[in-house]
Amino acid sequence: MRQRSDYVIVGGGSAGCVLAARLSENPRVRVCLVEAGPMDTADTIRIPLYGGQLLRTHLDWDYDTHDEPALHGRRLYLPRGRVLGGSSAMNGMVYMRGNPLDYDGWQQPGWSFADLLPYFLRSEDNERGASAYHGVGGPLAVADGRSNNPITSAFVEAAGEAGFPANSDFNGESQDGFGRYQLTQRNGERCSSAAAYLRPVLARPNLTVLTNVQVQRITFTGDRATGVVGTLLDESVEVAAEREVILCAGGYNSPQLLMLSGIGDAAELVALGIPVVLDQPEVGRNLQDHPQVNLVYTHSQPVSLLTAGEPEHLREYNEHRTGPLSSNVPEAGGFIRTDATLAAPDVQFHACPLMITDAGMAPPTAHGISFGPCLLTPRSRGSVTLASPAPTAKPRIRHDYYSEDSDLAVMVAGVRAGLEIARQGALGLYTEQPVRAPESESDDDVREFVRRNTQTLFHPSGTCAMGTVVDADLRVRGVQGLRVVDASVMPTVVRGNTNAPVIAIAERAADLIRGITAPAPAQALSAAAGRDR
Repeated sequence: MRQRSDYVIVGGGSAGCVLAARLSENPRVRVCLVEAGPMDTADTIRIPLYGGQLLRTHLDWDYDTHDEPALHGRRLYLPRGRVLGGSSAMNGMVYMRGNPLDYDGWQQPGWSFADLLPYFLRSEDNERGASAYHGVGGPLAVADGRSNNPITSAFVEAAGEAGFPANSDFNGESQDGFGRYQLTQRNGERCSSAAAYLRPVLARPNLTVLTNVQVQRITFTGDRATGVVGTLLDESVEVAAEREVILCAGGYNSPQLLMLSGIGDAAELVALGIPVVLDQPEVGRNLQDHPQVNLVYTHSQPVSLLTAGEPEHLREYNEHRTGPLSSNVPEAGGFIRTDATLAAPDVQFHACPLMITDAGMAPPTAHGISFGPCLLTPRSRGSVTLASPAPTAKPRIRHDYYSEDSDLAVMVAGVRAGLEIARQGALGLYTEQPVRAPESESDDDVREFVRRNTQTLFHPSGTCAMGTVVDADLRVRGVQGLRVVDASVMPTVVRGNTNAPVIAIAERAADLIRGITAPAPAQALSAAAGRDR
């Protein structure tokens, strides 16, 4: 199978779907989107609560870390979407931009918060309406949750009793405080990047979408990327790129593909027998993530998401698209500063009206609540390297969580804040029996609890960072005709969930590729937001 396009986009996830839609707006431009997984037709994608049923299936890359030294050698499960929509087809749907200081801290021209805010606004269709901070009419639906679970309400109330402020809009004037999250949903159904951007434009004659094609490497003529080679079952697939190859394969797979194609640490590539195109040791380095730890309590109140399959709730969802089946699971949360001198929050909470154990792989056996801190500003850095020159071999991933002692100290403070919330009267009905909690509140016991219970919050970033691997236009430095557009280009991970930021990055990348003048930056708003946050 041979295809020819102007732009070849590798990866049909959050960024790839945006780019395919935006670049194909020009009818004179041929765009080919190549996705390793299938179409996003499963009901388990559409119905919010069922996203967890995609884990460890053929729609999941099903990665794991290698032994994590600071976690007693545990290997952490790392799910990633392998389907049109990518991880936005299976994530918790939390719409979160991060903090303005994140983008300003990158110190990359064109990537300040003021520069990116117009792209957040352009992408958004917020059911609350337009404002200085929110847009309407964009492809990505943003809505309030429809689950209305009383456990979630009790958690928010308990955070207030513990002394934390309320926050009804984490993407507004301030990020600090607790409240319910807005979600990437439309009418109670998941709005993945495929549903938002790609499905409405699939009929365009200049857009080709190839599914079930796993790209094995980028082809080069000299130092110029000329296309990709992959496989569909046992059939070879070649797609030539007249203008550019654009990697949108994510924080793990984008660096893997660069290395398989000869761009990486030359000594490591030579040892694996891979011809070197460019010696770039920073490919795959600088890996960052948000580690998180859940406190888990069970109770006797029959109102958790464990009831979702009951006939009345099935009927409620079918008729009104509300109730437990509309739940994104992490329905509420909040942001805190573990040190009052910090310029912005360093810990985020997610609260789930469900008993969650074993990284969500164990079915809940009782009604429960799970909530806890995640570290927003990790100093620890991991890496993605090749375990084998075989294109289908999984990459070797080590996050090196808590290799910096300060990260563990912040998480200990976050767990203590969670325990304080758990003690409040508003949560009394739902914290009857601790299932996952420290043995005591001594420093040693809380640290041990963190080490034994840390999991990923699914936000791998930084492995093809701006300033090292790619330039401020997201072009891979040292070669021609090749860009990376996904979370891997973030020099540092943002304070919050990464789906909305990746979509905004892709929106701006589309303008960079098309040579379109960027929208006017919101300078005054950025300055005000920076002060408030």
